[in-house]
Amino acid sequence: MTGVELVVVGVAAVAGGFVNALAGGGTLITFPILIAVGIPAVAANVTNTVALCPGYLGGTLAQLKDLSGNKQRLYVFGSAGALGGVVGGILLLNTGEKTFRTLVPYLILLAAGLLAIEGPVRRWQERRVGPGEAPHERALGKAFLVFLASIYGGYFGGGLSVILLAVLALVLHESLTRLNALKQVIALSANVAAAIFFLFSGKVAWSAAVVMAIGALIGGALGGSVAGRVPPLVLRWIVVVMGVAISIVYFIR
Repeated sequence: MTGVELVVVGVAAVAGGFVNALAGGGTLITFPILIAVGIPAVAANVTNTVALCPGYLGGTLAQLKDLSGNKQRLYVFGSAGALGGVVGGILLLNTGEKTFRTLVPYLILLAAGLLAIEGPVRRWQERRVGPGEAPHERALGKAFLVFLASIYGGYFGGGLSVILLAVLALVLHESLTRLNALKQVIALSANVAAAIFFLFSGKVAWSAAVVMAIGALIGGALGGSVAGRVPPLVLRWIVVVMGVAISIVYFIR
């Protein structure tokens, strides 16, 4: 990659980290930029996953206190998330470049749609969840649903948080704060597992990945510093509109 391309990718990563810290949807910024600078679609997705992976760690550590006394659930759902992430990664690497490039506009549009419905999903959760857990819910079935959601995370990842929150609200009766914390752990597990798997794929564009990782951390720190001063809803809808516009461009191409 040229110096100019690395600067463009780095700026996109800063923007992606900033958006992720405030509203989510950073993948809708970083992934198309990687393709725009000439990285093949599958390699761009792999690189994006590896580069943005560290950004999930800070949010997860910050919310672990909200899951105190629930180690068993963390292990079960974290393991299901990791396994799903690896399966999603395997599916991605076995998807041909031409096929994946055909899927790209649909995946971006899906991610934008998931980001758009995050607000209604959260409001539904607030009505749905409550203290205690229904006795008839079985751990294996709940873990399987988390596993299925995490496959999407390993394959593409945009909008994974919304899917996980919806799944967790369906199968658990917990406060929204605890569901959010558990969602962070699962998303981290899925992304880390997929990223580790991708390290040995030969598909990672390392120069871009290193620059993006640094940029995403900087953007995340900037986003955290202005939290409360930038309306997340406005930022989220800007990203949604961008995602829809990008998907339309890919459809036309």
